[in-house]
Amino acid sequence: MKLQQVYSLVRKAIDDYNMIAQGDKIAVGISGGKDSLTLLCALQGLRRFYPLSFELCAVTVDLGFDNLNLDKIKELCNSYDVEYHIIKTDIAKVIFDERKESNPCSLCAKMRKGALNDAMKAIGCNKVAYAHHKDDVVETMMMSLVYEGRFHTFRPVTYLDRTDITVIRPLIYMNEADVIGFVNKNNIPVVKSPCPADGHTKREYIKELVRSINKEAPGVKERMFTAVQGGKLEGWEL
Repeated sequence: MKLQQVYSLVRKAIDDYNMIAQGDKIAVGISGGKDSLTLLCALQGLRRFYPLSFELCAVTVDLGFDNLNLDKIKELCNSYDVEYHIIKTDIAKVIFDERKESNPCSLCAKMRKGALNDAMKAIGCNKVAYAHHKDDVVETMMMSLVYEGRFHTFRPVTYLDRTDITVIRPLIYMNEADVIGFVNKNNIPVVKSPCPADGHTKREYIKELVRSINKEAPGVKERMFTAVQGGKLEGWEL
C-alpha cells in the first residue's frame, strides 16, 4: 500500500469520527510493532497538511524485558521530528515473576495503559492514538460473541473521564494486510515483541478463526465490519 493511500484511509477515519480537534496534543502509543509504527508514520505526515493543527509525540511503555532494543525507533522518531518518550516499568517482573500469571494479557494491558496514561498527563497530552486496525475491530467483536455472548467491540473514539484523556483509533479503515504491505514496502523498523505470551493468546485463536471463515466465505470480514458500523453500537454511528 502506498503512503498516499494510508493518508487517505487514516484521514477518512479521523474525519468520520471527529478524532482530532484544533490544538490537540496526541501521543501515539508505540509498541514497536507494525501497527503502531504505521500509525506514527501516517499521523506525522498528515499533520503537515491537515486543516486542524495538532502536536504529536510518541510514547513506549517499556515492560522491563531485557531484550528490547528501541534504537531504531528512536532514529525513526528523530527523522520525523517527533519527540519520543520511553517509560520504564517493572510490569514484566510483576506479571511473570511475582504473580506468575497463566493468562497475562488482560492484566498486562491494564497496567500498560495505566502507565501510558500517567505518562501522557505528565507530558501534557490530551489524546492518545491506538493502532487498532480493521482486523482488530472484527476480531474484538468475535471475541465478545464467542467468550461473552454479546455483540460488542471498542469504539473509534473513547473519552476516559477518570483521566480526562480521549482515545482515538485512526487505523480502523486499514486492513492488517495493508499494514504489512506498507511496512515491508517502506522498510519500517519493526521491533519484535519480547513477550513470551506473544502469539499464544485467545486473540490469536480468534484471528485464525476469522481468517479461516474468510477463506471459506470470501468477503465475510468486510461484511462483519459493515455489521459493526451498522449495528447501532455506541460510538460507531456515522
